[in-house]
Amino acid sequence: MKYFDGEFREIVTKAVCGKGKEYIESKHTVEARNKPDSILGCWVINHVYKAKKKKDHVEISGSYEVNIWYSFNDNTKTEVITERVHYEEDIELKEKDDTCISDDLEVIVKVIQQPNCLGCHIHQKGNKIEVEVEKEFLVNVIGETKLSVKISKDDHDFYREDRHHD
Repeated sequence: MKYFDGEFREIVTKAVCGKGKEYIESKHTVEARNKPDSILGCWVINHVYKAKKKKDHVEISGSYEVNIWYSFNDNTKTEVITERVHYEEDIELKEKDDTCISDDLEVIVKVIQQPNCLGCHIHQKGNKIEVEVEKEFLVNVIGETKLSVKISKDDHDFYREDRHHD
């Protein structure tokens, strides 16, 4: 392989150097001001996050609000609890390319499944409510890499006038 006699060229470009995907289920316990009789609804909103590359994984830290609507006082009154939940998740890079030539890596996160309530249950004793939440992330790590491209010495005339274009 001859790099500098016109046979090959090196091209420096940005490319995906690592990928990971993870589905996560978690449980959170929330305390109500009154003893709950029944759960009337539960939803998760206002998800925010940031990500950074660590050694062989991407660390995502974020938060969301859990809202629980419940009845109390023998199902005669209702109340909504809002609690902000903070989390940190490590997404392992299952596909890695160690040929990246720069340390300046960009992390792109796509939320495949926004945090969503899977279930909401009242504990047997006390005022505690347990919420099950799901979320899923796809991460790509972008960095600079080199490509070697073979230079063709054939004289292809791509601009000939008699060439037909359909």
